[in-house]
Amino acid sequence: MSDLPLMAVTSGEPAGIGPDICLALASAQLPCRAVVLGDMDLLQARAETLGLAVTLRPFQAALPPQTGVLEVQHVPLAAAVIPGQLDTANAAYVLRLLDEAYAGVASGRFAAMVTAPVHKGVINDAGVAFSGHTEYLADKSHTEQVVMMLAGGGLRVALATTHLPLSEVAGRISADLLRRVLAIVHADLRDKFGLDTPRILVCGLNPHAGEQGHLGREEIDIIGPVIAECRAQGMAVSGPYPADTVFQPFVLKEGDAVLAMYHDQGLPVLKYAGFGQGVNITLGLPFIRTSVDHGTALDLAASGRADAGSLLAAVQCACDMAAAQTSRPLQNLQMWMQFKA
Repeated sequence: MSDLPLMAVTSGEPAGIGPDICLALASAQLPCRAVVLGDMDLLQARAETLGLAVTLRPFQAALPPQTGVLEVQHVPLAAAVIPGQLDTANAAYVLRLLDEAYAGVASGRFAAMVTAPVHKGVINDAGVAFSGHTEYLADKSHTEQVVMMLAGGGLRVALATTHLPLSEVAGRISADLLRRVLAIVHADLRDKFGLDTPRILVCGLNPHAGEQGHLGREEIDIIGPVIAECRAQGMAVSGPYPADTVFQPFVLKEGDAVLAMYHDQGLPVLKYAGFGQGVNITLGLPFIRTSVDHGTALDLAASGRADAGSLLAAVQCACDMAAAQTSRPLQNLQMWMQFKA
């Protein structure tokens, strides 16, 4: 049992549901060993509030995991927590959780990291420029390009662009961006998901994939040519597909993942198919990172109404990815981002 791979699970914003859902890991049956990073007293108090019979234990690698016991790597809070009430005093604590998890995956101590939700606003209010987990971890690992992918409901959907106003999306879709994104998606589906020849279905940007140029030329001038270049390099990439038909079963059966051009092109379908069980995966990092598909839900903190399904799915996904990852070491990230024209 002590040979199970270790997963670092950050407990996220302490006033939100992160501590609540992390407690569910004590009774979960997983093919790995989850170590929760967080304040031991906070987790104990939340368990008592929720009436959960969970034993908390400082993580010790020599001790075998036990059902009903939550293993914790203690990180002390800066200030007492009131569920549902944000406090800038604990912003540094939230970032320290990420720093310690990152240090663990960078050293090889942890096989992967899984993150509970954080609140971007309170971190920024504390005077720290913070746009999200993804950007923070990319910066710490000196990663130039990452790709957001969500998995759930039998789907994997990666995004060419993420949190942009719709008015800016078309201007961001470039051949260089798509080459980088497709190279990362292909590499991580192969090396972290164990797919020998990953098949990627690429959406068009415009309705009906541009209607032969009558509804936009991005498919003709940018997306189609990049797909052709990728195929010439031996990648199983196809499209561009109209986004209103690519998610039909007869198309999906031909692919392992869909690349959508923007956030609300791909994610509404995935969240309809698997909300509450979805997993947010950051591709392109030199380590495995998964996360929940929801926010801090301050109104549900300590209420007993928080659903841990997405966190459990994220831990399971990280376990599967760690098991599927090839024995070939992930070299400098530039290797994965290089596109041989």
